[in-house]
Amino acid sequence: MYTIHNTLSPTQCRMGILIMENISNTPTDAFIKAKQDLEISIREKYAGTQRSELKTLRPMEAYINYYKKRGYTYHVLGQLESVIKGKQIPSVLPCVEAMFMAELKNMMLTAGHDLNKVDFPVNLETCKGDESFVTMSDKEVLTVAEDYMIKDNIDILSTILRGPDKRTAIDKNTSKVIYTVYILPDIDESIAIEHLRDIQMYVKLFSSDAMTSLMQIY
Repeated sequence: MYTIHNTLSPTQCRMGILIMENISNTPTDAFIKAKQDLEISIREKYAGTQRSELKTLRPMEAYINYYKKRGYTYHVLGQLESVIKGKQIPSVLPCVEAMFMAELKNMMLTAGHDLNKVDFPVNLETCKGDESFVTMSDKEVLTVAEDYMIKDNIDILSTILRGPDKRTAIDKNTSKVIYTVYILPDIDESIAIEHLRDIQMYVKLFSSDAMTSLMQIY
């Protein structure tokens, strides 16, 4: 039903895909409580942990090393530190919050897209550095050469270093979602599967009738 390809070798990058449909994009008490519980859990788990120690956590370390080699900073580290220091997880759209919660918990780079805006096939490819797309910040950017990107039949959905696109962004009317996870070579596949399952669990908390159409590593 959904055609998805990874054109890279396992020594470059893999991707995890979770597709969920029949979603009601409205928060529930159970979902709000799960967010609060996660915040408490993160603060208790990492209380007193220095930034240097957070950087060595797995799989955080793999992403930090990837970004650092290319002159960038892994944003999930800063987001995790903010929650540790007492900042609340932002209230936006539940479909987006579910992804963000799992990112904080598992430290894995994830993007979410409105499935109805995606034109299959979806491919994981290497960036040449001359491709351009409009990001969530409404800015047109060029890709970074040798970075990795996920594309559909129309354009780029996301790259590791530049983030997700605006064209397929989740909005208040979104009822079908495709979540994509970049899995770097030294990240175990089992961690990625657990990450996808966490997203699935969080979505089911605000949308009990949601159906999982696909959960797979490529």
